[in-house]
Amino acid sequence: MFSFSGLKKDNISVSTEILAGLSSFLATAYIIVVNPAILSQTGMPFSAVLTATILVSFFSSLMMGLYANNPILVAPGMGLNAFFTFTAVFTEKLSWQVALGTVFWSGIFFLLLSAFNVRSYIVKAIPKPLRFAIASGIGLFITLIGFANAKFIVASPATMVTLGKLNAPTLTFIAGLLITVVLLIRNVKGSILIGIILTSLLAWPIGRWWGGEEALITIDHIISKPDFSLLFQLDLVNSLKWSLAPIILAFVFTDMFDSLSTFVGLAEAANLLDENGEPRNIRKSLIVDAFSTTIAGLTGSSPGTAYIESAVGIEQGGKTGLTAIAGAILFLPFLFLSPLLSAVPAIATAPALVLVGVFMMKPVVKINWSQLHEAFPAFLAMVLIPFTYSITQGIIWGFLSWTTLHIATGRTREISLALWIIDIFAVLALIF
Repeated sequence: MFSFSGLKKDNISVSTEILAGLSSFLATAYIIVVNPAILSQTGMPFSAVLTATILVSFFSSLMMGLYANNPILVAPGMGLNAFFTFTAVFTEKLSWQVALGTVFWSGIFFLLLSAFNVRSYIVKAIPKPLRFAIASGIGLFITLIGFANAKFIVASPATMVTLGKLNAPTLTFIAGLLITVVLLIRNVKGSILIGIILTSLLAWPIGRWWGGEEALITIDHIISKPDFSLLFQLDLVNSLKWSLAPIILAFVFTDMFDSLSTFVGLAEAANLLDENGEPRNIRKSLIVDAFSTTIAGLTGSSPGTAYIESAVGIEQGGKTGLTAIAGAILFLPFLFLSPLLSAVPAIATAPALVLVGVFMMKPVVKINWSQLHEAFPAFLAMVLIPFTYSITQGIIWGFLSWTTLHIATGRTREISLALWIIDIFAVLALIF
């Protein structure tokens, strides 16, 4: 539980925590407009989904700070919103009301797993090499997202990915990246936040004075009215049919592996560990994550989950729940000020994401690369996270290969009961 007396006891700076919360918010704020852009394709009003997204992000992140005392923001998850739209609604032909109901019931199931400590028991069973690999893999994933957001790396039909065009936006991204690196090397307080602001300022002239005909930053209006029309519009009865169990389980398994890997990865990379070397306050953090999915169904959004972009604030110095509290509060004004988000373009937060990847690679040196039965699963988990663009797939194949190799090499006794349970969940996640 968060308390200001704890800050004084541990000699933690309030200003640093708030600054870290602002940094995490800026790295996460894109979800406010991206989530509605995806979910509104189901027929839900864009403005109402935007309001729901802010409400989920605010309440979930606030609870993460107050209850779990962790510097991690929680918001509707990317990937989960795509599954909601393109699988639950488009492929399975569910109405969005019924789909919201499946989100709610998955959150309830999630809460039960968390309340009875099943999930934290699973976390503790994850082998150390896989924990280190997950942290490093998430770092690579965040870096890839940063490069992709800046269009420094783009899709290619010939080589899958390739270098993007060196134009005004990408050159501005490179400049912002170099500026931020220099600030970090010089130990300037608030380096990442300063880098985001300076890159945004550098992006302002693009399309106005140079670099193309369209302005990269455009603010047509400042004030927007919140739309609460999606509140409690979920269909609780029709979403609880046995035929929809695969949809509910898919939400549960995907969200579970996303949140587990995020908590483990951030804890290992930022040393957010308890006295036993386990992720700090993991049971409470997982309860918050489940709570986020539950309120998402009630307010009109896809499931909420812990955000890997929180690593930006953690690297900025965030260590306690105050970072999450500060980030949560920053979501609220955008119920009315969402148009202002266009003032911070993707190329401005991209340098921060790339640099977070650097910091999260630290645990990779702890892996014993000479022991192939440990090194191969760790390597597989680490590389598949960015290569499949999915934290879930990386951690699933890491677990399954770990168990398979230990069985094949006569090390079955080293596989704990909890790890067998994880493998069952992993297989179910692949099926559903």
